[in-house]
Amino acid sequence: MGTRKYIIKTQDCPTSEINQEHLNLKKYTSELNPEQFNAVSTTEGYVLVIAGAGTGKTKTLTYRVSYLIELGIPAWQILLLTFTRRAAQEMMTRAAALGQASCANIQGGTFHAFAHKILRQYAHHIGLNENFTMLDQPDAADVIDLVRTELGFNKKEKRFPKKKTLLQIISAARNKDLPIELILEASYPHFLDYAQEIDTLKKSYDAYKRANHLLDFDDLLFELYRLLTQYPEQGHQITSQLRYIMVDEYQDTNLIQARIVGELAKVHQNLMVVGDDAQSIYSFRGANYKNILDFPAQHPDCTIIKLETNYRSTQQILDLTNVLINQAKEKFAKKLISASPVGSELPAIVSAPNEQFQSQFIVQRILECREEGTPLRDIAVLMRNSRDSFGLELELGKANIPYVKYGGQKIVEAAHIKDFVAYLRVLNNPSDIISWNRILQLLDGVGPKTAGALIEWIKQSPTPYQLNQANVSQKYLSSLKALSALFDALNQPDYPLSSISDSLFKYYHPLMKITYPDDFPKREKDMENFLSLIQNYTSLTDLLSDMALDPVDLSAMETIGMHKDEDPVVLSTIHSAKGLEWHTVFLINTLDGILPSRYAVLEPSQLDEELRLMYVALTRAKMELYITYPIVSKHHRDDNFMSNPSRFISNLPEHLYDRLWLVMESSHTRQPGIDGPTAKKQLSDKKPTEMIKNPSDDLPF
Repeated sequence: MGTRKYIIKTQDCPTSEINQEHLNLKKYTSELNPEQFNAVSTTEGYVLVIAGAGTGKTKTLTYRVSYLIELGIPAWQILLLTFTRRAAQEMMTRAAALGQASCANIQGGTFHAFAHKILRQYAHHIGLNENFTMLDQPDAADVIDLVRTELGFNKKEKRFPKKKTLLQIISAARNKDLPIELILEASYPHFLDYAQEIDTLKKSYDAYKRANHLLDFDDLLFELYRLLTQYPEQGHQITSQLRYIMVDEYQDTNLIQARIVGELAKVHQNLMVVGDDAQSIYSFRGANYKNILDFPAQHPDCTIIKLETNYRSTQQILDLTNVLINQAKEKFAKKLISASPVGSELPAIVSAPNEQFQSQFIVQRILECREEGTPLRDIAVLMRNSRDSFGLELELGKANIPYVKYGGQKIVEAAHIKDFVAYLRVLNNPSDIISWNRILQLLDGVGPKTAGALIEWIKQSPTPYQLNQANVSQKYLSSLKALSALFDALNQPDYPLSSISDSLFKYYHPLMKITYPDDFPKREKDMENFLSLIQNYTSLTDLLSDMALDPVDLSAMETIGMHKDEDPVVLSTIHSAKGLEWHTVFLINTLDGILPSRYAVLEPSQLDEELRLMYVALTRAKMELYITYPIVSKHHRDDNFMSNPSRFISNLPEHLYDRLWLVMESSHTRQPGIDGPTAKKQLSDKKPTEMIKNPSDDLPF
């Protein structure tokens, strides 16, 4: 008996014939510039869209989704991969608002969310448990710690890497497709002697995850790639349905993501990747900017489209940033042109005598901007490292300026939320040993040793929720009975998630009060936020997946200096600011050794990434841009030293910016209530803080 494959033809026609006469071209040509329309209407084959900062990339992708739907392409045949779930939802919602309601039904989301969805569907084909548990990064680090202890690597004579460092090393090796030894040589040379042990730990970590039905973030991608490449029948089922694929922020993809994209597009070969090589800043996460630079070589017949009309910044800002990024060694040549009216201000490079002057200038200028009509929420202070803003935060506090700082802990990373989620995860997967370990140690008197003994019993027991049957000391029996009764009540078919969360909260609330007595009210507020969030879900599996794949930032623990009557100024690392924009932007501490980092100056590719990082920061500004640095800095040993401005700004043509030199206002001219730096007058009468191009004799440095 032979087997044959029979192809079911799709009901729609080739794209060139589908509803072309009914296509409302005016809707697209009137709303898009020629570059954008070219990207939207070029539907066939491989397409590379180089989308400069502020050039309407999201709008272009949104209209392309609508265009494909209007051509008659079924929504389920379109895939849009992004790097945040919010980005995908925004694009699909906006596309649906264009009049194509079915746009909301296209396949879309982050790489990890798409992989998660596919693996849930095909898990049994590739030897995975359909009820596998997703590990977020802290949980993955805990698993590594457990494996490290089992192997005895925590008892080395010399310091062995900590669990988070081990996770970073292992993840980097997988995502960069390099041996552990090469990762250590490049980034962790002080641990090079442990290369063999770390490699052994990696293998044991993988085995532990497989045995306990656990997947970490990296596993999602690698298991999807394994499904696509090693299981031809299932792989073809997936790829044959995906007729049009779009990938946002392609410069941020890593090797495995690029390979997945290549496999997904193999059948129909209609792939559009969109990105900007000048904004590739995530190599520390494994992103490979070569993916976008090498795309034309990998697909010689691809169409290259450049979006160069900028809708965000003034031409003065773009003139400076165009010259700045031209210093990069590897790049796609492009020149951004502003579609906005020409602004009145050049960007300013601000030299401050010291870090306190720098902070005082920023505070004074923020207050001036507010008086001029710029809301505080439309002002941002960006920095290379989170610690760079500590002095500024003190000055903002003195001036009673509310601010919020981006780049902090997510709500699901807070200890009390992780406690609560651990109960949910055990309910979803009784083999989740890490979550068992967490909730057992919340019981009165139960420490690591007792928890470990209970976990060994759980592994062997056919009824793991019946903890009162475990052979442990009678002093724990009451607590174990209460926990068993809880799981008995919750482990019922069709029990609503809202009821589960309410019951869990009643059980956990007194434990939380005992465990975290110092700041219990704030943690209680967090729980209120989290319980409200749960109301949006009916599936426990979906909730847990989203918590791991796309953590939500709702934590009351992380709200800093918020005023109820006014939205705050934003403080943010540059990495956290990517994709955002503000009327006024300050980039602080632009010093050699900080931006670029002192660790990058000897490696050309890393130096290029530091340049791109500065470019991302500067292109967040719409109307006003200030690049500041202190001339004298303070070392961690509290001794002062002369610093050098970033090499990236040292050689910029002087006609592209104004130079501000800060001096302290003399006592005989100081106005009541004003105490801070100012600048000598030469160019403008518009602001109390004014500009000169050359330092005068009375400067204090």
